[in-house]
Amino acid sequence: ISRRQPTPLVNFNPFTPDSLLIQSATQQRNNRKRAHWNDSCGEDMEASDGETEDDILPPSKRVTMMESNMMSRYASEFLELEKIGCGEFGAVFKCVKRLDGCIYAIKRSKKPLAGSVDEQNALREVYAHAVLGQHPHVVRYYSAWAEDDHMLIQNEYCNGGTLSDVITENYRRLSYLSELELKDLLLQVTRGLKYIHSTSLVHMDIKPSNIFISRKSVPSCDECDEDDGLTTSVVYKIGDLGHVTRVTNPQVEEGDSRYLANEVLQEDYSNLTKADIFALALTVISASGAEPLPTNGEKWHEIRQGKPPNIPQVLSPEFVSLLKLMIHPDPTRRPSTSDLIKHPVLLTAARMSADQLRVELNAEKFKNALLQKELKKAQLARAVAEEKVLSTDRILTRSTVQSNPRTSRLIGKKMNRSVSLTIY
Repeated sequence: ISRRQPTPLVNFNPFTPDSLLIQSATQQRNNRKRAHWNDSCGEDMEASDGETEDDILPPSKRVTMMESNMMSRYASEFLELEKIGCGEFGAVFKCVKRLDGCIYAIKRSKKPLAGSVDEQNALREVYAHAVLGQHPHVVRYYSAWAEDDHMLIQNEYCNGGTLSDVITENYRRLSYLSELELKDLLLQVTRGLKYIHSTSLVHMDIKPSNIFISRKSVPSCDECDEDDGLTTSVVYKIGDLGHVTRVTNPQVEEGDSRYLANEVLQEDYSNLTKADIFALALTVISASGAEPLPTNGEKWHEIRQGKPPNIPQVLSPEFVSLLKLMIHPDPTRRPSTSDLIKHPVLLTAARMSADQLRVELNAEKFKNALLQKELKKAQLARAVAEEKVLSTDRILTRSTVQSNPRTSRLIGKKMNRSVSLTIY
């Protein structure tokens, strides 16, 4: 009599596309049928045939924080360098992974977490990261695990901090991003949002503190003799997916009230993708140098009526009109991510992005040229060394012949010539 082995507990990811769930269920059912056929050697298969799809798909909740306790993976696998952020969810630390020597951002939740609403938010972020995969404008996810009552998430480390940090510093210095930089910001984040929306998910908490920045210096020319002419490439990435939900049958938890669209506040969830567009417009306006956004009150309502805050710099009328359209009171009037990417106002930013790609291409050429130079140097050094060995051997051979005339008579007749290339 065969006994069924206990099935390991698993969580069910609510953000997994339905097509993948159906495919996975079908594959599992076929595998079970084949396994039963092998075990029974072709005998009765009614037990296998009677399984339904509901029996195959795991329950919606199996593993909890308390059930995942283990020896501290954080301490054993990572070296903590510094604390780089702190928020409502918990703290973020800059760490080096001991095995690969690379830097990561580890997000560690607060206590207590197991069985609380915060646990659901933490799991929602992990589910969203796992489904989204990799995109250049979404913070990359590596892994997540539970220790004691904490959820830990290993993400890509962004060395430029957040857009909120840049806005705070600019506000202190009475400066702001230029119109071209604002367009580049809008275009990059829109690309990240388009990817998120393409998976039938919405972010629901777009704001400056959730826009992360990666900065890297790359050569801007093909010359490799000097390391001047460096250009800083800025890449904006969407992070903090704790409020992500599905477009269909959403479970909405309101984000920051300063960037919250009015229809979401009224529990109208029919245009959630346009709520992300609304928040993105206010994020760009904040980066333009506008005064801090209100959390409520008369000015808050004016913004929801389509009147943006005062911007302290002169922007083109076309760009201002686009930002106003993005906060239109009627969400159906707001542009989609696809509309924004193709909008004529952002063509200059798109061209600038193309220039950045050329800069990165030049950087690769720069690296290849350096490698070619190093290879040529190594080949030349090897040739010189071999020539030096041969010259030394010829000198030794001549001196031997001169000191022993009998040897000179033998060489060239029936004696084999011996040449040693060993260096002592």
